[in-house]
Amino acid sequence: MTSNGVRTAQEIYDAYRIMPALQLHQLRVAAVAKTLCDNLTRDVDTHTVVLACLFHDMGNIIKSDLSLFPEFCEPEGVAHWQFVKNDFVKTYGGNTHVANVAIARELHLPDTVIRLIDDIGFSRLPVIQESSSYELKLVEYGDMRTGPHGVIPMDARIAEGKTRFENKHPGEHRDESEWESIVASAREIERQIFAEATIAPDDITEQSIQPLIAELRVYPAA
Repeated sequence: MTSNGVRTAQEIYDAYRIMPALQLHQLRVAAVAKTLCDNLTRDVDTHTVVLACLFHDMGNIIKSDLSLFPEFCEPEGVAHWQFVKNDFVKTYGGNTHVANVAIARELHLPDTVIRLIDDIGFSRLPVIQESSSYELKLVEYGDMRTGPHGVIPMDARIAEGKTRFENKHPGEHRDESEWESIVASAREIERQIFAEATIAPDDITEQSIQPLIAELRVYPAA
């Protein structure tokens, strides 16, 4: 606990037994979004954006294939994290999105933050594109810039996600026109954000966000 009783992001991660790799993912997403908040020419609610990013994937172990990146299970090992995963499923059910929202409510995050966590998602990109909420766009964009091993260009992240989906669901038909529509929305969201920014997409890199990671671990959350 901090001196005033407010928990930090790291304290919450530890309390919920969040895998280190998932902690780092959420921290990276928050760092990307905060970098943008600090470099926009329009006003946004930075605190709300950062909180949503820090806790948007708290239940993601539910859908994690622990064999996909075995290095992420070290040093505790796959058996340990499988036990944690089973416990999450028992507590929150099998739907990751539902779990993420439920945990946000457990943490007593502000309603504005819970709404952002509930409203993000790759399949919702066409809706997010049309939204007037730049906070929503920033949270989603932060996630679209963060791959399993760090911050990468958005197109690379989309390609990585598509490959991972195809490997996980071999032979499953995907509507290519729907996919193209979602990708087009992703690119439009990036254009909308940087039309209001004093930096460019290439300015946001794994190296550039590193100084923010330690700061965000002790970010006052709830």
